[in-house]
Amino acid sequence: MSSESFAIDALERFAAALYRAAGMDAEKADCVARLQLLTDAMGRRTHGLAMAPLYLAEIAKGGMQVGGEPEVIKDKGATLVWDGGYLPGLWLVNRAIETAMPRVAELGVVSVAIRRSLHIGCLAALVKQAADRGYVAIIANSDPAGQRVAPYGGTEALFTPNPFAVGYPGADHPVLVDICASITTTSMTRQKHAAGELFEHPWLLDAQGRPTRDPSVLEHQQPRGSLQLIGGQEYGHKGFGLALMIEALSRGLAGHGRRDAPKRWGGNVFLQVLDPDFFAGREAFAEQVDHLSERCRSNRPVDPARPVRVPGDQAASSLARAQADGLAYDEATWQALNDWARKLGVSSPAT
Repeated sequence: MSSESFAIDALERFAAALYRAAGMDAEKADCVARLQLLTDAMGRRTHGLAMAPLYLAEIAKGGMQVGGEPEVIKDKGATLVWDGGYLPGLWLVNRAIETAMPRVAELGVVSVAIRRSLHIGCLAALVKQAADRGYVAIIANSDPAGQRVAPYGGTEALFTPNPFAVGYPGADHPVLVDICASITTTSMTRQKHAAGELFEHPWLLDAQGRPTRDPSVLEHQQPRGSLQLIGGQEYGHKGFGLALMIEALSRGLAGHGRRDAPKRWGGNVFLQVLDPDFFAGREAFAEQVDHLSERCRSNRPVDPARPVRVPGDQAASSLARAQADGLAYDEATWQALNDWARKLGVSSPAT
């Protein structure tokens, strides 16, 4: 890690200044920066400011659009379809959540399908935006141009890892389930490859479909290998089913996807927000989910030093530490950020 820690608000201002200097609308720059720092503070370091150099490079080549609004393809009140026009994905999904809020209070369930978003970052940070306000949120995401995961029994990459998240309110903090259809992710594979490291377990497949720990099968070798689906060689049909479900929700409902053969980095999104008051009620919801969370945490652990955690527990403790102590970054990430700062004439944050 870098030798210095920085306060979260100083890092937010730094990130927002980078995006503004690159030409992004102020509102979008502030939103992307806020959500990326929340992501880092929650401990999801591959999807926070580590993504900023990639975003800035995408802006520089015209891949990420920096101004404007999504095109409303259809609006039926409880359901919407947007064309995101490759606007910043974090901002687009946050805008969709904000659009859903007043509607879900009236309708109970609101669903938004978005085509042609750019990368949407950490799904847990996004569903948290609704869960913090007492709602249940579901997000499914795929990139129609990406090919990193082979279908079960195949050797040719076809899907992206296809993340899926659910967030809902809990007694002390939201429960944040954030998973994907593959065992590991593209970002982690790139990180391992850049560091010259192998995975601890054979979570990838080479081009012949053989399990391997070597990330170079995706990042360097030709023909390329693929990420293994959840369930691995024995039960990968489970990850395959999850991948297909996410593709149907994010692409089928948006009416755009692999059939259109897009060539640029992007993403399709399915967002659903639910109000527990329209079901058995918020109190009944809280009683059920909080009871289950406590039963999980009190379950006798395999290792007494590592008690059972509920998804969101680690994020909450990491966020509290980051708010108190600030955040430091690995040398490669910090160097890349400061390279862009010099290029764009932006001052680095003060400690």
